[in-house]
Amino acid sequence: MRAVGAVVVLAVLCVCDAVRFGQLCSGNPANNRRTSDSWGQGHYGARRGTRVHAGLDIVCSDGAAVYAPCDVTLGGRLTVYTDASLCFKLFYVNPDRTSGSVRKGERIGTMMPMQSVYPGITSHVHVQLCDKSDPTQYF
Repeated sequence: MRAVGAVVVLAVLCVCDAVRFGQLCSGNPANNRRTSDSWGQGHYGARRGTRVHAGLDIVCSDGAAVYAPCDVTLGGRLTVYTDASLCFKLFYVNPDRTSGSVRKGERIGTMMPMQSVYPGITSHVHVQLCDKSDPTQYF
């Protein structure tokens, strides 16, 4: 298995209570999840050899726009954000910017080209909570 050459993690802090995430990716208004493909499954807790998948994969086509799923404060590129509030990370997103506040539904970046690294995978944004708990409830 090849690693993505430039995995980008965009750490964000939700500034709203009782969060229900909005559309994450253009072309996927229902936030459909990655099911099974030749690379595995995208649900929280899926087996990855000897490890467990600690996030949830939301289908997103290579190059598609990625939106803020709630009002967020961007916490930076490749940053582990440890605030006690709801914090999550988005993997495989090329961010438009890496700091400041963004409103729910605003574009925050574009989906990176997963197909060039993982041929045949269902391209997706990996959503992971900072405490590695199950993010499914927010979708």
